[in-house]
Amino acid sequence: MALSVALTGAMAATPNTIAAQSAATGAVETNLDAVVEAVRQATLSSQVPGAIVALHVKAGDSVRAGQALMQIDARAAQQHVVGSSAQLDAAQAAQRVAAKELERQQQLFQKQYISQGALDRAIAQWESAQAQVQAVQAQTQVAKTQTGFFVIQAPFSGVISEVSVTLGDMAMPGRPLLVMHDPSALRISAAVPQALLGGLAARLKAVRYEVQGQTASAQVSPQVQLLPTVDASTHTAQLRITLPASLRGVAPGMFARVWIPTDRQVQGSSTLVFVPTQAIVQRGEMTGVYVLDAQGQPRLRQVRLGPVQGPLVEVLSGVRPGEQVVTDTTHLAPQR
Repeated sequence: MALSVALTGAMAATPNTIAAQSAATGAVETNLDAVVEAVRQATLSSQVPGAIVALHVKAGDSVRAGQALMQIDARAAQQHVVGSSAQLDAAQAAQRVAAKELERQQQLFQKQYISQGALDRAIAQWESAQAQVQAVQAQTQVAKTQTGFFVIQAPFSGVISEVSVTLGDMAMPGRPLLVMHDPSALRISAAVPQALLGGLAARLKAVRYEVQGQTASAQVSPQVQLLPTVDASTHTAQLRITLPASLRGVAPGMFARVWIPTDRQVQGSSTLVFVPTQAIVQRGEMTGVYVLDAQGQPRLRQVRLGPVQGPLVEVLSGVRPGEQVVTDTTHLAPQR
């Protein structure tokens, strides 16, 4: 039963009122909790083990693509490059010797001083030396490439979100070292229950969102996407709204709210009732509105609210269609 509280004293003036609106059927909005996500976010780790000897950035720093973020001890890898280079020099020297030996053997064979078998062995030695040079060249290139793994570079321009290590820590393959994101490419992600998906794809432009106190329509966003799959465990589909690049003060992880249009069909004799949001008053733990009684006096009545639809809010119980609701409650006070 609704709670009614009388007012003290006579009112100085008749308050502004409006009749509670009703609708048997219609499009209403359902609000959903959402979160801000980075379209491009990367967790960087090392491909090789080693101690961290240099850390060039901290959380909050802006970086450009290809910038060095941290350095891992690469002395052992550099020595491996030196060793591979020396092996390459030795292999190339052996190849030159084999080439000269093959040239001499060919001259002797033309004069019929050696057999065909001796010439074939010289050719085989030269080919073996050539293959050895190619193998050592590949090993040297691998060693040089691996030295680049000891420098962690930014894969794109963005902002450092988190630095998980300090100088002296041991970097291991797969261990997260840095997290970064692109602040110019953000989106809002909301989980839409399966029951609300009917017809939503055709009304995506009517979606509204609010983040960091800023409310806007999805019409100002370049892309609103409803993913075509439904999660089997939660029975929800992901709704993504791309945020404008000019939006400031927004970061990944922030709370957001999304309003999606839904068709609510009224069953039986039930009717949707709406009142202006400014008519809602809060008295302690009670939510209510002032409704004019038969004598034209405002009475505070407890209500239960539903979804907000623009400047109106649905009243699930406590107010009947057509009742006069006070919209200006600043001078009203309940009886003590």
